[in-house]
Amino acid sequence: MAVLVIGLSVASLTRADAPRRPTLESIGDQVMCLCGCVATINHCPHRDCATVAEMRPVIAQEIAAGKDETTILQDLAIRYGVQVLAAPPAHGFSLTAWILPSIGLLAGLSFVVAVARRWRKPRPALASVPDKALDPKLLAAVEEEIKASRMTTRD
Repeated sequence: MAVLVIGLSVASLTRADAPRRPTLESIGDQVMCLCGCVATINHCPHRDCATVAEMRPVIAQEIAAGKDETTILQDLAIRYGVQVLAAPPAHGFSLTAWILPSIGLLAGLSFVVAVARRWRKPRPALASVPDKALDPKLLAAVEEEIKASRMTTRD
Protein backbone atom coordinates (compact mmCIF):
# COMPACT_ATOMS: atom_id res chain seq x y z
CA MET A 1 0.00 0.00 0.00
CA ALA A 2 2.81 2.43 0.92
CA VAL A 3 4.59 1.65 -2.35
CA LEU A 4 1.41 2.48 -4.27
CA VAL A 5 0.97 5.81 -2.44
CA ILE A 6 4.61 6.78 -3.02
CA GLY A 7 4.40 5.75 -6.68
CA LEU A 8 1.26 7.81 -7.27
CA SER A 9 2.78 10.81 -5.46
CA VAL A 10 5.92 10.70 -7.60
CA ALA A 11 3.85 10.28 -10.76
CA SER A 12 1.63 13.24 -9.91
CA LEU A 13 4.63 15.43 -9.09
CA THR A 14 6.37 14.64 -12.35
CA ARG A 15 3.10 15.17 -14.21
CA ALA A 16 2.56 18.56 -12.50
CA ASP A 17 6.10 19.70 -13.34
CA ALA A 18 5.76 18.75 -17.00
CA PRO A 19 4.83 21.81 -19.06
CA ARG A 20 1.45 21.34 -20.63
CA ARG A 21 1.10 22.08 -24.28
CA PRO A 22 -0.94 25.24 -24.82
CA THR A 23 -4.11 25.08 -26.87
CA LEU A 24 -6.02 27.75 -28.72
CA GLU A 25 -8.78 27.30 -26.15
CA SER A 26 -6.52 27.72 -23.09
CA ILE A 27 -4.82 30.83 -24.51
CA GLY A 28 -8.15 32.26 -25.71
CA ASP A 29 -9.50 32.20 -22.15
CA GLN A 30 -6.57 34.36 -21.00
CA VAL A 31 -6.68 36.93 -23.80
CA MET A 32 -9.19 39.80 -23.92
CA CYS A 33 -10.94 40.74 -27.14
CA LEU A 34 -10.11 44.32 -28.06
CA CYS A 35 -13.32 45.04 -29.99
CA GLY A 36 -14.89 46.64 -26.91
CA CYS A 37 -17.05 43.72 -25.77
CA VAL A 38 -15.14 43.17 -22.47
CA ALA A 39 -14.89 39.40 -23.02
CA THR A 40 -12.11 36.96 -23.76
CA ILE A 41 -11.61 36.00 -27.37
CA ASN A 42 -13.24 32.61 -26.70
CA HIS A 43 -16.40 34.33 -25.45
CA CYS A 44 -16.68 37.39 -27.71
CA PRO A 45 -20.40 37.84 -28.45
CA HIS A 46 -19.86 39.52 -31.81
CA ARG A 47 -20.30 37.38 -34.86
CA ASP A 48 -17.39 37.77 -37.28
CA CYS A 49 -15.33 39.85 -34.81
CA ALA A 50 -12.29 41.30 -36.57
CA THR A 51 -10.16 41.16 -33.41
CA VAL A 52 -10.83 37.47 -32.87
CA ALA A 53 -10.23 36.78 -36.56
CA GLU A 54 -6.87 38.55 -36.27
CA MET A 55 -5.71 37.05 -32.96
CA ARG A 56 -6.61 33.38 -33.44
CA PRO A 57 -4.19 32.79 -36.37
CA VAL A 58 -1.41 34.58 -34.45
CA ILE A 59 -1.99 32.33 -31.43
CA ALA A 60 -2.21 29.20 -33.60
CA GLN A 61 1.05 30.14 -35.33
CA GLU A 62 2.83 30.58 -31.99
CA ILE A 63 1.48 27.24 -30.72
CA ALA A 64 2.70 25.57 -33.92
CA ALA A 65 6.13 27.15 -33.32
CA GLY A 66 6.27 25.22 -30.02
CA LYS A 67 6.11 28.18 -27.66
CA ASP A 68 4.78 27.70 -24.15
CA GLU A 69 1.76 29.51 -22.70
CA THR A 70 3.74 32.17 -20.85
CA THR A 71 5.79 33.07 -23.90
CA ILE A 72 2.70 33.31 -26.09
CA LEU A 73 0.97 35.60 -23.58
CA GLN A 74 4.09 37.78 -23.37
CA ASP A 75 4.27 38.02 -27.15
CA LEU A 76 0.60 39.01 -27.33
CA ALA A 77 1.14 41.65 -24.62
CA ILE A 78 4.06 43.07 -26.60
CA ARG A 79 2.07 43.06 -29.83
CA TYR A 80 -1.30 44.37 -28.53
CA GLY A 81 -0.39 45.91 -25.17
CA VAL A 82 -0.89 44.72 -21.59
CA GLN A 83 -4.66 45.37 -21.82
CA VAL A 84 -4.94 42.21 -23.93
CA LEU A 85 -4.24 40.05 -20.85
CA ALA A 86 -7.35 38.93 -18.98
CA ALA A 87 -5.42 38.93 -15.69
CA PRO A 88 -3.03 41.83 -15.13
CA PRO A 89 0.61 40.91 -14.42
CA ALA A 90 1.43 40.72 -10.73
CA HIS A 91 4.26 43.27 -10.76
CA GLY A 92 4.75 47.01 -11.07
CA PHE A 93 1.72 49.28 -11.09
CA SER A 94 -0.53 46.37 -12.14
CA LEU A 95 0.12 44.81 -8.76
CA THR A 96 -2.39 47.30 -7.33
CA ALA A 97 -5.15 45.47 -9.23
CA TRP A 98 -4.34 42.44 -7.08
CA ILE A 99 -3.78 44.25 -3.77
CA LEU A 100 -6.56 46.88 -3.67
CA PRO A 101 -9.50 44.43 -3.63
CA SER A 102 -7.96 42.70 -0.59
CA ILE A 103 -7.43 46.01 1.18
CA GLY A 104 -10.99 47.07 0.37
CA LEU A 105 -12.34 43.77 1.66
CA LEU A 106 -10.39 44.07 4.91
CA ALA A 107 -11.48 47.71 5.40
CA GLY A 108 -15.13 46.80 4.79
CA LEU A 109 -14.93 43.84 7.15
CA SER A 110 -13.32 46.01 9.84
CA PHE A 111 -16.10 48.58 9.45
CA VAL A 112 -18.82 45.93 9.76
CA VAL A 113 -17.17 44.43 12.87
CA ALA A 114 -16.84 47.89 14.48
CA VAL A 115 -20.48 48.74 13.80
CA ALA A 116 -21.67 45.35 15.05
CA ARG A 117 -19.70 45.74 18.27
CA ARG A 118 -21.11 49.21 18.80
CA TRP A 119 -24.67 47.96 18.32
CA ARG A 120 -24.15 45.11 20.79
CA LYS A 121 -22.66 47.33 23.48
CA PRO A 122 -25.35 48.32 26.06
CA ARG A 123 -25.95 52.04 26.23
CA PRO A 124 -25.44 53.69 29.58
CA ALA A 125 -28.65 54.59 31.39
CA LEU A 126 -29.50 58.24 31.76
CA ALA A 127 -28.46 59.60 35.11
CA SER A 128 -31.52 60.15 37.27
CA VAL A 129 -31.63 62.97 39.75
CA PRO A 130 -32.24 61.74 43.29
CA ASP A 131 -35.12 63.36 45.17
CA LYS A 132 -32.81 64.65 47.91
CA ALA A 133 -30.95 66.76 45.37
CA LEU A 134 -34.03 68.90 44.70
CA ASP A 135 -34.46 72.02 46.76
CA PRO A 136 -37.62 71.64 48.87
CA LYS A 137 -38.42 75.36 48.55
CA LEU A 138 -38.20 75.17 44.76
CA LEU A 139 -40.34 72.03 44.70
CA ALA A 140 -42.98 73.72 46.86
CA ALA A 141 -42.99 76.79 44.59
CA VAL A 142 -43.51 74.59 41.49
CA GLU A 143 -46.38 72.74 43.17
CA GLU A 144 -48.02 76.06 44.14
CA GLU A 145 -47.73 77.24 40.53
CA ILE A 146 -49.30 74.01 39.27
CA LYS A 147 -52.20 74.32 41.73
CA ALA A 148 -52.70 77.94 40.80
CA SER A 149 -52.97 77.07 37.12
CA ARG A 150 -55.50 74.27 37.90
CA MET A 151 -53.17 71.46 36.84
CA THR A 152 -52.90 68.31 38.83
CA THR A 153 -49.73 66.89 40.26
CA ARG A 154 -48.53 63.37 39.96
CA ASP A 155 -48.74 61.28 43.10
